Amino acid sequence: MRLFVGLPLPEDVRERLAGLCAGVPCARWVQPDMFHLTLRFIGEVDGGWFDDIDAALRTVAPPAFELNLLGVGHWERKGKATTLWAGVEKNAALVRLRDKVESALVRLGLEPEGRKYAPHVTLARLYDATPGRVVHFLADHGLFRTRPLPVESFALFSSFLSHGGAIYTPEAEYPLVLPHAA
Repeated sequence: MRLFVGLPLPEDVRERLAGLCAGVPCARWVQPDMFHLTLRFIGEVDGGWFDDIDAALRTVAPPAFELNLLGVGHWERKGKATTLWAGVEKNAALVRLRDKVESALVRLGLEPEGRKYAPHVTLARLYDATPGRVVHFLADHGLFRTRPLPVESFALFSSFLSHGGAIYTPEAEYPLVLPHAA
C-alpha cells in the first residue's frame, strides 16, 4: 500500500485549478478530482502498518486555520521543466500541522522526511515540454490566487499508479480543533 498525508481541496478550488491546466504540450495534467496538498509522503508500507499510521495521525490535532493558494511555479531536473504547480502563500499554521504529522510518523518508527517542505498543488508532470510554453504558462498564471480556504481536517490517502496517472483515495480523515463558538 502506498500512502501519503494531505489536504483535500474544495470542489470550487479544484475547478479553478483545472482552469489553469492547458497551453503546455507534452504535459500530463492532473485530473481535478486528484488535486490535493501533500503534507507528508509516506510511501510503500505493508498492510500491518496502516492501523499504526492511522492511530498515530489521530493524535495530531492542532487548531483549524485558513490558507491561500498563490501563484504558480515549476521544478526542473537537468535544466528541463518536469512539474508545474500552484503555490501556497506562506502559512505558519500549515507548517505546524506538517511538523506535527512528521513528528507523529517519526515517533512511530518511519524515517524522517529528508526533503525541505515545499507546499504546493501539482498541476502537471512535463515530458519534453517546450521551454517557451512553460515560460508563457508561468507568466499567464503568475497572479493566480484563491479565496482563503478553511482547513478543518487532513486525510490519509492511498495512491495507486496507473498508466493514466496516479489515483488517490482518501482512507481516513482527521479533524483539526475548531474554535469554540462565542
